[in-house]
Amino acid sequence: MDAGEVHRRVLELYPEVLANGVTDEALALIDPDVIDHRGGKDGDHHGLEAWRAKWERMASGDTGFHDVSVTVEQNVTNGDRSANVYLSRGTHTASGRRYEVRGLDMIRVRDGRIVEHWAVRDQDAVRHQLGLDQ
Repeated sequence: MDAGEVHRRVLELYPEVLANGVTDEALALIDPDVIDHRGGKDGDHHGLEAWRAKWERMASGDTGFHDVSVTVEQNVTNGDRSANVYLSRGTHTASGRRYEVRGLDMIRVRDGRIVEHWAVRDQDAVRHQLGLDQ
């Protein structure tokens, strides 16, 4: 699979990962030595287990989300990289409140697997919509 196909497939699987738990099919698209450039207070995450933990945390009942959808508004693919502008929607499991926010992410692919990921999402807007910014 080329970078665009890998990116599309991961996004297709994302709601299922959050609803039903991390799947082997989704993890097969992630390189064991992946670097997830998350920024913020946690910085970069390294390796497949860190990626798995990120997905598991996002699916957990206390801090997680459900009814998640991701709509790609624009994709640009060039060689081993693919970038998306997307609209993400979902429900915070603990509070029942919904959010809708745009984000941008980019991946680099080698041998059909994501080896690097960058993401920017307006977390302040998410927190505000969920009533968590007080």
